[in-house]
Amino acid sequence: MHESSPGGDKVSQRLAKEAKSYIPTQWDPSIPFGTLHPKGYRSEDLQNQTFPDESFDLVVTQDVFEHIFQPDKAIKEIARTLRPNGAFIATVPIILRREQTRRRASLIDGRIVHHLPPEYHGNPVSKDGSLVTIDWNYDIVSYLQFHSGLSFVMFHTDNIDVGIRGEHIEVLIGFKRPIPQL
Repeated sequence: MHESSPGGDKVSQRLAKEAKSYIPTQWDPSIPFGTLHPKGYRSEDLQNQTFPDESFDLVVTQDVFEHIFQPDKAIKEIARTLRPNGAFIATVPIILRREQTRRRASLIDGRIVHHLPPEYHGNPVSKDGSLVTIDWNYDIVSYLQFHSGLSFVMFHTDNIDVGIRGEHIEVLIGFKRPIPQL
């Protein structure tokens, strides 16, 4: 199991405790990608991973895809590293419910170009935070499906009995189904 960018929340803590082969990763260019940081995570670029093909049964990202400059490459890489019948589970804040997805920042020739005022979210490995590059709409489902070949569903959960109520609580699940042989 691969979790990209765990933030120390209860979900990540439980996955680390209960998953037999849990591998936490962070985007940390201060060390070579594919190497282990002394804090216990592996440095990986989700858009260009060092893992072999079909390494994982499960990949998890929590609030990561709004910070990626090339989400099409990231989801292709996730699909590549999933085994047949594997799954990808992601939370992504759906900011634009009635408008189309919009790009907040791009990386052009190695330089960040802001299309909207910069916005940052917390980052477990950087006090500077993580730049928000995209404000997503519900079209993220078809976007991820198109770029990965995975089959996606989105769940919106509202269950006050277990403490889930509020904004931005959508969960995406992508399944890697084998192509039927003719």
